Amino acid sequence: MQTHLQHRQIEVITSARLHMGFFDLNGSIGRRYGSIGLSLNSPQTHIVVSEGIGPVAPDYVERSKRVLLQHFGIQSPVSVDILEEIPRHAGLGSGTQMALAIGVAISELFDLKLSLREIAQFIGRGARSGIGIGTFAAGGVVLDGGVNAGKQVPPIIAQHHFPEAWRILLIFDHQYVGVHGSEEQQAFKVLSDKCLASTQQLSHQLLMEALPALVEQDLNAFGKAISALQAYNGDYFAPVQGGRYASRLVSDVLNDLHAHGIQCVGQSSWGPTGFAIFADQATAESHMRRLQAKFDQAQLGWQLCTANNRGASINIRNKGELIG
Repeated sequence: MQTHLQHRQIEVITSARLHMGFFDLNGSIGRRYGSIGLSLNSPQTHIVVSEGIGPVAPDYVERSKRVLLQHFGIQSPVSVDILEEIPRHAGLGSGTQMALAIGVAISELFDLKLSLREIAQFIGRGARSGIGIGTFAAGGVVLDGGVNAGKQVPPIIAQHHFPEAWRILLIFDHQYVGVHGSEEQQAFKVLSDKCLASTQQLSHQLLMEALPALVEQDLNAFGKAISALQAYNGDYFAPVQGGRYASRLVSDVLNDLHAHGIQCVGQSSWGPTGFAIFADQATAESHMRRLQAKFDQAQLGWQLCTANNRGASINIRNKGELIG
C-alpha cells in the first residue's frame, strides 16, 4: 500500500491534439507508423482527482482509474470530478488525454513517481502513436518514432513550438462518430502495407520540408508537406472510412478551402474533425465566416483555436486552495 499526503486534490488540465498522420505505413525497416501532431489550446479536459467517494464517473474513466489502483494495491476510494472534456471519438485524442490526466493525478496523489510512458503502458495507450503523450508532456508540434517489434510506447523524437500567430480552424461533424476501439484495431489488421517508395518520399518531405518550414514559420511550405501527408494517410485508410476523409460534409469544407488556396488542411486521426491552418487571426476569421455562410448545416461546428506550446497543467490543491 502506497503512502500519500492527505487532504489533497490534484487538478489536471490538458488539451486536444491534432493527429496529422502517420509517415511510415510500410514498416519494412523494423519500426512502423511514426506520426506528427499538434497540441491545441482547446477543447480541453479538466479534472480534479481526490481521495474519497465522489460522483459516479463514466466507465472509460473508471477503467483507467481501476487499472492503476489495482496494480499498486491502493484500496482507498478515489474520486474523479470531470469539469470539462474533449469531445469523444472526434479524432482529437480525448481518450489518451483523459487517461493520462487520471494517471498523473493518481501518481501525484499517492506519490507513485510514475513517468508518462509508464502510465501509458499501464493503461494501454500509445500502442501506435506517441503524439498524445508528447503533447501532454510539452505541447507544440510533436513527432514520434513509431513502434518497434517490442510494441513499446513510441519515443518522442522531435518537439517544436508552433508559431504563435498561426490559427487553427476545427471543423466538427456532430452526427458522425470516428472509428475507435475494436473497430480501429481491426482496420489496422486488414489494411495492407503502403509501398516503400511512397513512404520514403513522404518521410523525406516531412524531414526536409515540414520541420524546417515550421522553424522558419513558412506556412506555405509546411502546408504543402502536411497536404502530402494527408493524401498518403487518407488514401490508405479510404477502404475503412469511405474516402480520403471520413465525413462527407467535412470533406466538402476541406475541398473548398483547397480551392481557395489554403494548403494546410486535413483530418485529425480517424476524424471526423477536420482542420485548416491560417497565418493569422484575421485570415482565419474571414474564411470561417465565409464557410459558415456557404455550409449552413446544423450538424457542422466551427472553432478557432491556437496551439498549446506548454503541455498539461497540473496543480495541487489543499482544502480547495492551490498550493503549488
